[in-house]
Amino acid sequence: MNKKKIYVTKPDLPELDKFYDKLKILWDTRYLTNNGPFHKKLEQELADFLGVKYVSLITNGTIALIIALKALDIKGEVITTPFTFPATTHALYWNGLKPVFCDIRPTDGNIDPDKIESLITEKTVAILPVHVYGNPCDNDKIQQLANKYNLKVIYDAAHAFGVEKNHKSILNWGDLSILSFHATKVFNTLEGGAIITNDYKLKQKIDRLKNFGIIDEVTVIDVGINGKMSEVNAIMGLLQLEIFEENRKKREKIFNIYINELSKIPGVKIFNYNKEVKYNYSYFPIFIDKKKFGLSRDELYMKFRENNVWVRKYFYPLTSQFQMYKSLESADAKNIPVAIQLSEEVLCLPIYSTLDLIEVDYIINIIKNARK
Repeated sequence: MNKKKIYVTKPDLPELDKFYDKLKILWDTRYLTNNGPFHKKLEQELADFLGVKYVSLITNGTIALIIALKALDIKGEVITTPFTFPATTHALYWNGLKPVFCDIRPTDGNIDPDKIESLITEKTVAILPVHVYGNPCDNDKIQQLANKYNLKVIYDAAHAFGVEKNHKSILNWGDLSILSFHATKVFNTLEGGAIITNDYKLKQKIDRLKNFGIIDEVTVIDVGINGKMSEVNAIMGLLQLEIFEENRKKREKIFNIYINELSKIPGVKIFNYNKEVKYNYSYFPIFIDKKKFGLSRDELYMKFRENNVWVRKYFYPLTSQFQMYKSLESADAKNIPVAIQLSEEVLCLPIYSTLDLIEVDYIINIIKNARK
């Protein structure tokens, strides 16, 4: 057994001396938050790097999604996926919106656009897809439906930093996209997030909403919240941006080793990956077919734990199975069979830039040796 625990992810960090050097500036200026110089610089550098018009930095990805929905001023039902982190669905409830769960595709884990239209009613106001594991959704079909029924589209792109399709950022899709810069993400600011838009007036509204709705010392025009990113987080982001591409390449190497080795094992299913997509290699999910593999997902999970490898069941259970959502009609298992199946089969394997290739082999061998 490996004595050192291998976790599903480990945050990338810049050189500590570089971080110290930037912090010295804060100690001199005492400008710690509220749209400071590092905040402004990170917004512009991210816009340039990601190939988008406007970036609004937010304190975290969940608050970013809550603010994004608030900025669109919508009320009613929103069609979304149950195969996601709870924050996606929670953000709808925080805005007084009712989630309507749509089933997903077995090929990439994303919302199935062919099943959206049957869920649209006179109360439907928006679609909230998730680029699960950084896999791009079927934007064309989703946008066609949005245009046909006059719906807003907000992408939860928490997993999709730096992802491109046909050499263009997928963050430009829909009305808004949100990012998470949590410590577990491929690009982190310790904690943080962002809202992406191509509409300057919408950016102005978002920036008001994240600062209590304040215009000036005596004027408040929106019911806002405190969603500002601090200068410390912005400094981390600027330094992380310098090392992102190098770390992406390291992740890609591990990703390809997993594909080459695990695709040969009966009972281990892997998603279809599109050659037109530039991925960020943030996750590596596998799906265990008990009949073909000889063990269930949960049994393999325990094998990993016995060997000090902390894989995760992303995403199990489904958000539709949580107490606060399971009574919704759309949460009934018969309506989301693919999501149910994938959630019961999924294991996300460790993948991060500093994962040693010897450890990668160790992980692969646990799977090979566990099979019956």
